[in-house]
Amino acid sequence: MTKQNSFRYFKTSPEIIRLAVMMYVRFPLSLRNVEDLLHERGIDICHETVRYWWNRFGPLFAREIRKKRHYPSQNHSNWRWHLDEVFVKINVETHYLWRAVDHEGEVLEAYVSKRRDRKAALKFLKGTVRRKLLDGHLVVN
Repeated sequence: MTKQNSFRYFKTSPEIIRLAVMMYVRFPLSLRNVEDLLHERGIDICHETVRYWWNRFGPLFAREIRKKRHYPSQNHSNWRWHLDEVFVKINVETHYLWRAVDHEGEVLEAYVSKRRDRKAALKFLKGTVRRKLLDGHLVVN
C-alpha cells in the first residue's frame, strides 16, 4: 500500500504550510500575526488560509510529534521532575517562586511564597504529582 501525500493538491509547498502551522501552535501568535510574519518573509497568504491549514494539518503534525517523543518503559519511569526556585521582587519585596518542572523543561505549576519554606515547596510538588496522576497525565507503575 502506498503512502498518500497529504499536501498533494496544495499550491503552497509543505515547508511553508508546516512553518505557518508550527508558528501558530508553538508561539503565542494570532492568525493575523502569523500572516504578517510570513508576509515579511515574502509569503503572501491570508489569515484564513493559516486557520484552514491548522484545521487540516494540525492533527497530522501533532501525531508526528507524539511519535518522535520518548516515552518511558512500563517498568521504570526515567522522567524526572524537580523544583526550580527563583527569587522575584514584587512591589520591592523579595518573594520565592517555586516551579514544578518536568523532564522536558516544561513548567507544570508555579507557587509563590513570601518565605523560603522547603516543607511547603515539597508539599506543592507532591500535590502537583498527585493532580497529574489523577488527571491521567502521568503513568507510574
